[in-house]
Amino acid sequence: MLGAYLPIIVLVAVAMAFGLCSLIFSSLIGQKKPSAVKLAPYECGCEPVGSARERFSVKFYIIAMLFILFDIEAVFLYPWSVIFKRLGMFGVMEMGVFIVILFVGYIYVWKKGALEWE
Repeated sequence: MLGAYLPIIVLVAVAMAFGLCSLIFSSLIGQKKPSAVKLAPYECGCEPVGSARERFSVKFYIIAMLFILFDIEAVFLYPWSVIFKRLGMFGVMEMGVFIVILFVGYIYVWKKGALEWE
């Protein structure tokens, strides 16, 4: 039974070892000479305008969380759409309930004014 998961375990172990070795070697071999230019924030090759340590509006985070919810919804809808013919009526009802719950959540957020940008 464990043999079926062996390739995945090896892949994860190799990926973790590669990442760990990269971090260790870069900290041992890399130059450690901080300068004002290296510590300055990079803005697409343009001169930095203002401070990089400014506070962001909470609305950005709310929109980001709603976007993540939309992505999670898409992640759940895609596999369902691939095999919905085999699921039958139960699968359609189950996904319908899922979509209705998400829709109610979006309406709640909309009514609370989280999508209003002022």
